[in-house]
Amino acid sequence: MLISIIGAGAWGTTLSILLTEAGHSVVLWVFEKELAKEMQEIRENKVFLPGFPLQESIVITSELKDIAGADICLFVVPTQFLSNIAKQAKNCISKEAVVISAAKGIEEQSLTLPLDILADELKINRLAVLSGPNLSQEIARGLPAAAVAAAKDAEVAKTVQNILMLNRFRVYTSNDPLGVQLGGALKNIIAIAAGAADGLGLGDNAKSALLIRGIAEITRLGVAMGATAETFSGLSGMGDLITTCSSKLSRNHTVGEQIVKGKKLADILSSTQEIAEGVPTARAALKLAEKYQVDLPITKEVYNILYENKNPQQAIIDLMTRSAKKE
Repeated sequence: MLISIIGAGAWGTTLSILLTEAGHSVVLWVFEKELAKEMQEIRENKVFLPGFPLQESIVITSELKDIAGADICLFVVPTQFLSNIAKQAKNCISKEAVVISAAKGIEEQSLTLPLDILADELKINRLAVLSGPNLSQEIARGLPAAAVAAAKDAEVAKTVQNILMLNRFRVYTSNDPLGVQLGGALKNIIAIAAGAADGLGLGDNAKSALLIRGIAEITRLGVAMGATAETFSGLSGMGDLITTCSSKLSRNHTVGEQIVKGKKLADILSSTQEIAEGVPTARAALKLAEKYQVDLPITKEVYNILYENKNPQQAIIDLMTRSAKKE
């Protein structure tokens, strides 16, 4: 198949390598014109995925017109920028194409999830989401991993599964794109908390409790919004949560570690070109919690640390001394 990948961050670049390895023709669209030119010349993304050569067959471009005619369009764009990019790409995407979102976030102003953004901007029905515990550098190195392709249309989910299945990358299908998207978005908030816990040296007992109570509040909100509870015990829920909360490769985990060392949020975010989706998602999640009347205690404390300059130690005390309740 001809596959267009829109967005050349670490994950978009990794997917271009993976899909080329699977035998597909790949066009990789790069937002930054200078980066696109450099990648064309040296066949490497030194900004977002240094050290991994890009196959010669990958077409690298900064022109959206070059994605035209693709059978599959894969958006790997930070959620806060997705609407704008989709609007620009609209006329280059066939109505017959399968459009996949690999974004993990919630648009802060509209509280909209990626698939809804794409449906609204592109007016396309064949939509799917790809999510799971997928650290770009590990997959680019050839290490095994698994993911979930979710769509309301089982045939669309199966199509995504088929194009990505490799002996080192296993893809499962799901009919719960809402739950898969929420799991991928909300775990980034818990990952910030996990980074803070690691930065403070709170130990494995606290980390385990954080992950379990974290997935509990993710599931509460997900079910209130109409997702299936079982989705959150799968790869896109607990699986992604474990990976993101445990790995030093996680941008959100790094934000948590640095914030407890006394660094300012603005300085942390400006020190890298990579996006920590958990930062805007924390605000969006609290708005959703209010809308659906769901209690998100960990998310609330992460928000307070990020935006209200709350002392992380006090946030821990406040979490630990909440009123006793049944698990």
